Amino acid sequence: MDRIRNRLESARRNIASKKSKEGWILEKQNVTFADENGWSNRDTDVTPLEHRTWTSWTILGYWMSDGLSAQSWAGASAIIAVGLTWREALYCLILGMITITIPLCLNGAAGASLHVPFPVVARSSFGFLFSRFPVIIRMVTALFWHAIQTYSGSTAMTQVIRAIWPSFLDIPNHLPSSAGITTQQMISHFVFFSVQFPFLLIHPHKLRWFFVFKAVIVITCAVGTVIGMTRLASGAGDIWNQEPTVSGSAKAWLIVSSMSSMTGGWATMGTNVADFTRYMKHERGVYWQVFFVPLLMTSLGVFGIIGTSCAKVVYGEYVWDPLALASHWDGPGGRAAAFFVGVSWCVAQIGTNLSANVISCSNDLTSLFPKYINIRRGAIIVTFTASWIMVPWKIISSAESLLNFMGALGVFLAPIAALLACDYWVVKKRNIDVPALYRKTARYSYGNAGGTNWRAAVALLVGVVPLLPGLAAAVNPSIEIGGGSYLYDMFYLYGFTSTFIVHAGLNWMFPSQDTLIQHSIYEDVEVIDGTERVNIGVSHPDDAKRYMKESAIEGDAI
Repeated sequence: MDRIRNRLESARRNIASKKSKEGWILEKQNVTFADENGWSNRDTDVTPLEHRTWTSWTILGYWMSDGLSAQSWAGASAIIAVGLTWREALYCLILGMITITIPLCLNGAAGASLHVPFPVVARSSFGFLFSRFPVIIRMVTALFWHAIQTYSGSTAMTQVIRAIWPSFLDIPNHLPSSAGITTQQMISHFVFFSVQFPFLLIHPHKLRWFFVFKAVIVITCAVGTVIGMTRLASGAGDIWNQEPTVSGSAKAWLIVSSMSSMTGGWATMGTNVADFTRYMKHERGVYWQVFFVPLLMTSLGVFGIIGTSCAKVVYGEYVWDPLALASHWDGPGGRAAAFFVGVSWCVAQIGTNLSANVISCSNDLTSLFPKYINIRRGAIIVTFTASWIMVPWKIISSAESLLNFMGALGVFLAPIAALLACDYWVVKKRNIDVPALYRKTARYSYGNAGGTNWRAAVALLVGVVPLLPGLAAAVNPSIEIGGGSYLYDMFYLYGFTSTFIVHAGLNWMFPSQDTLIQHSIYEDVEVIDGTERVNIGVSHPDDAKRYMKESAIEGDAI
């Protein structure tokens, strides 16, 4: 009883302290690279040794978690819907996924080697203060996609509930039309949010078993759906005989556009993959993504094509969405299958939100407000903002131009990914001063009060500005941009390649000598009370004791 009483009293004092701004201040770490007058917290600092638990198998599980979603299922089928054949859809999917593995591996290696998150890595290439620009772009993207993915999970929850209580679909609507959502949909959304929320509070280094669980259940669901549909259709349908509805140059540019869309769909991960690879034990697992990503996405794309083809035979129409497919299943057996599919895609959407949106956005908030926000607080802010304040059901039901705008944010993300990769591999040759990444006036301020690397700014403009007309047309299709649409059709290839080349060229012609070092620096040497201490930036007290090296020195040495 005393233990419970003490916990309740501690909780009461904690709640009472939150009534003032000072009560929200996080504990300042004793071992950190941050400026004396600055602030850092454990989630922004170098990843502690006990948190570096990820292996190559974890990366496989991570991509199974991130990639196995309802959107990935429908991706290749959607390409067929615009007029291409299944072969061309697979070509676009495979080439698009191979393309995105380039920034995934290049930028993932930085996180695995330096063990710092994306917002901190960005300071090397953009400059200490200018790095906030890519962080904010990534944060806004994550908020919108988290809202969209959460509401998509709600549709999966609808299948779970109606499989148990079929009358759930008959619940009368008591909400006004201006709400943009029905009573039944609101219940599904609330239930899914309540199920998802606890998972979003788990620290990233503890998620590897969740990734494995999601991989098993979603793959089983996908295979089961394909087998069940082929049995109902007595085969794989006739989509394999479908001819393209476009030809000539229109077909060629449609292929380029579709491939770029496949790449752009994962542009966010190509940018901030360091948020996850920072937890790796060894760097080599990063490079397995070259095989994992195309294989997983292609397999799920093929499943989607087969399921869509069978739906035409069974239901008389192509059904691209696996949840829309499950909505056709009635009767005891059909509802049992719909329940399993609904649960599987609920898990899939939770995993995708975790790996692609919430953790990344939380890292962004942590880097912008390290005094008040850590990853857990960031996750709470992000999920309540995206799930409720942004009213995701209105985002889904609003003009298609808004969703086009979200996809078009790849216009910014491709150049950002290129800058990160070029700076780490070509300009700095992988030699980074890790302590300086945490200090406002150190070498990565690039010698100016604005903390900006002008070379990165120029390269970013070259990669972004020519694509802005296409971005405008994506938001408002009535805008005529002429030949600019062709450049926009390959926005990821252009944005990444042009920015990479320009940034490398500017740094070759106008190098910033202060930021170029011969070997990476991972530690600081400090002198405290006549004792030399080696600070490796690990914020956990146990790690500090384990890795601080002490040696007596004389006089004023060092």
